[in-house]
Amino acid sequence: MADLVTAADSGTIGEPAVNISIFAVFVAITLVITFRASRTNKSAADYYAAGRNISGTQNGLAIAGDYLSAASFLGIAGAIAVFGYDGFLYSIGFLVAWLVALLLVAELMRNTARFTMADVLAFRMRQGPVRTAAAISTLAVSLFYLLAQMSGAGGLVTLLLGVTGEAAQALVVVLVGALMIIYVLVGGMRGTTYVQIIKASLLIAGALVMTLWVLALYGFNLSALLGASVDNAVAGRDVLAPGAQYGATDTSKLDFVSLGLALVLGTAGLPHVLMRFYTVPTAKDARRSVVWAIWLIGIFYLFSLVIGYGAGALVGPDTILAAPGAVNSAAPLLAFELGGTILLGIIAGVAFATILAVVAGLTITASASFAHDVYASVIKKGKVPPNGEVKVARITAVVIGAISIGLGILALQAGLNIAFLVALAFAVAASANLPTILYTLFWKRFTTQGALWSMYGGLIACITLIIFSPVVSGAPIVEATGKSTSLIQGVDFSWFPLNNPGLVSIPLSFFLGWLGTILSKEKPDEAKWAELEVRAFTGIGAEKAVQH
Repeated sequence: MADLVTAADSGTIGEPAVNISIFAVFVAITLVITFRASRTNKSAADYYAAGRNISGTQNGLAIAGDYLSAASFLGIAGAIAVFGYDGFLYSIGFLVAWLVALLLVAELMRNTARFTMADVLAFRMRQGPVRTAAAISTLAVSLFYLLAQMSGAGGLVTLLLGVTGEAAQALVVVLVGALMIIYVLVGGMRGTTYVQIIKASLLIAGALVMTLWVLALYGFNLSALLGASVDNAVAGRDVLAPGAQYGATDTSKLDFVSLGLALVLGTAGLPHVLMRFYTVPTAKDARRSVVWAIWLIGIFYLFSLVIGYGAGALVGPDTILAAPGAVNSAAPLLAFELGGTILLGIIAGVAFATILAVVAGLTITASASFAHDVYASVIKKGKVPPNGEVKVARITAVVIGAISIGLGILALQAGLNIAFLVALAFAVAASANLPTILYTLFWKRFTTQGALWSMYGGLIACITLIIFSPVVSGAPIVEATGKSTSLIQGVDFSWFPLNNPGLVSIPLSFFLGWLGTILSKEKPDEAKWAELEVRAFTGIGAEKAVQH
C-alpha cells in the first residue's frame, strides 16, 4: 500500500516502459485486424454496416464492446470506490436501459433502416429537414460521448506513463485521437466490429481476473469486502447506503432522478448503438445480439461492483482522488495493488483498447450520419458518384476526430468523472432522439413538424441547460485536487442547478413532438405509415435502400 501511495503521488504507477510495451502490443494487434478487414470494404454498405453479414452472437459481443466504454470500466469503478452505493446506480441505469432498447427499438430499427437512425425518422417525413436534424443530433451525441472517452484515455495514459504538465497530457490525447482516426479511415464498420469483439472479450476476462483476485483476498466473503471498504471510506461517508453522492440536498435528489431518467432512456437513442443493429442479416439476429449484449453487460457490471469496492478497500478513496485522473484511476490503481506492474499493464492495455474501440465506433457513426444523411441524401439528392459517400465519411471522421481531441483536452484538465460525462451524452440522446424514434414507429399521426420540434427542441434545451449548469462553470472546489470539477475554471455563469438536464429536457422533447404534430397543417402520409408498419414488424423490404 505504501508503494502505491508513493507511486500515485509521484504521478505514475508501475514501470512506464512495461506499460508502453503492453500498449504497443494491443495497438499493433488491433491495427493488423483493421487493415485486414479493410480489404473487404468495397461499397458504402461494407463501410457503414459491414455488409450486413455479422452474426447475432458476434454483434452481441460487438455491442457489449461498444457499450462497455471507459465510463463502464474506469468511471463506474471509481464512483463505487469513492461513493459506494450511489456509484453503483450508474451500473443499474446502464443495464436497465437495455430493456427499453430490446423491447421497443432493436428489431424495428433494424427492419426499417439501412445505415443510420435518420433512415427511420425520415421514412414517412420530408427527407431534407428531418435527415439534417437527425445528423445534427447524431453529431451532438457523438461529440459528448467522445469527450468522455478522450478524457479517459488521456487520464489513463498520463497515469501509466508518468506524464506531467498540461501540454504533455494534451499530447497524449492528440495521439489517442490520431489512432482513432486511423481505425475509422482504414477499417470501416467491419474493422471496428472485430476490434470491439476482441476488446469486449479481453475486458470481461480482465474484470473477471480482478474480481476473483479481490474476492480471494477476503475469503470469497462479500460481507468482509464491503466491511473493509466501509472502514477505509472517507470519514463520515456510508458507502453501503444511498446518499453519499446524491441525497444530501433536495437538489442532489432531483439530480439523481434526472440522471436515472437519462440513463434508462438514453441507450435506445444512442446513434452508435442503433447503428450496430444494421450489421446483422435478419431481425432474429438483431434480437439475439441484444440478448447476448444484456448478459455480457450485466455480468460485467456485477464485476464492477467488486472492483469498485475492492479499490475502496485496498487502495482507499484518498489515494484515488489524489492520483492523476482522480476517480477514473481506481481500476488501474487496484490492478497495481493486486498484481504489480504486469497486471497493471495488462488491465491498462485492455482499458486503452476499450477506449480506442468505442471512439472508433462513435466516429464512424457520426461520419456516416453526415455523409449518408446530409451529403448524399440532402445535398446530392441521392445522385452520388461511386465511393463518393465513403470519401466524404472519411473526411468527416478526420474533422470529428480533431474536434473531439480539443474537447477531450478540456475535460481531462477539469478532472471530470467520465461515467458522469457519458451520462450527459445519454441525456442528449434521450432528449433529441428517443421521443422522435418512438413517435415515428408507433404514432400514425406524427408529422415532419412534430419530428423537427421534438429533435431540435430536445437538443437545444438539453445543451442549453448543460451550458448553464455546474458542469460547465460554478462547481465547488474539490479539496483533494484544489480545482473545480467544471469544464471552465474560475468563472460562474450557471443558473440551472442540476448536473444532468434529463428531468427537464426529456419530457419537454416528448411534449414538443406532440405539440408540433397537433399544430401542424400537414397531413401524415398514410401510405408511408402502412409501409413503415409492415416493414418494422415483419422485416419485409428491409434490404431495400431507404431512398424515396
